[in-house]
Amino acid sequence: MSENVQAAQTPEKSGAVGEVVEIVKTVVYALLIALVLRVLLFQPFTIPSASMEPNLYQGDYIIVSKYSYGYSRHSIPFSPPLFSGRLLEKRPERGDIVVFKLPRDGHTDYVKRIIGLPGDRIQMKNGLLFLNGAQVKRELAGTTKEDSGYGFIRDVSSYRETLPGGRSFLTNDFGTDGELDNTDVFVVPEGHYFMMGDNRDNSSDSRVAPEAGGVGYVPAENLVGKAQIILLSWHPGASILKPWTWVFEARPSRFFHVLQ
Repeated sequence: MSENVQAAQTPEKSGAVGEVVEIVKTVVYALLIALVLRVLLFQPFTIPSASMEPNLYQGDYIIVSKYSYGYSRHSIPFSPPLFSGRLLEKRPERGDIVVFKLPRDGHTDYVKRIIGLPGDRIQMKNGLLFLNGAQVKRELAGTTKEDSGYGFIRDVSSYRETLPGGRSFLTNDFGTDGELDNTDVFVVPEGHYFMMGDNRDNSSDSRVAPEAGGVGYVPAENLVGKAQIILLSWHPGASILKPWTWVFEARPSRFFHVLQ
């Protein structure tokens, strides 16, 4: 009798096992597809600081195109040393906003704007940007106030800067006497790029040497991709553990904003 009962239950157990196997296969396929999309096409990033204001704000959730500059080992999660250089390399353009791996550790993601291409000479003089000996054109766009993050509000001037080739974007400036407002001439080595934050007096970028905690020159291999769009945005107080902040701390005016 017990043998007959056991035999009757076997198809049910077999069906349950089959369902589990199908679920596992579906999850594995979904993960593989997500991995391929992440490596070859797009990857999301969250902006952690104010160094790219007024164009990127802390809490912006951006989408980066991985195919824009070709692929390096940094295109793959955890940057395994499978190969060196770039495959299907496409050179970035001056003015692109890019995500890259910090040269001094090869792992930390940074986002800045490409100001200098290989061979360019870059210098800051009294808060003005000079590229290959010529001052980069800029026009005052207005004055706003910004939270310093240290308990006080300061005035910020916004300028529309236009690079050679016509790329135009806004920058923030606190004045002409900041630590990075007067520099030596930087000559960008071959195969490297010079990065700057749009928030010029609140950005540790290629103007600061790696040994001083800055970025320095960025090798082409370290480029992860080009920032294309702000998909979503929240004020810094939002948290995934506080669902109500998803609505009350959202910045809908920044949703689906295409970057320049």
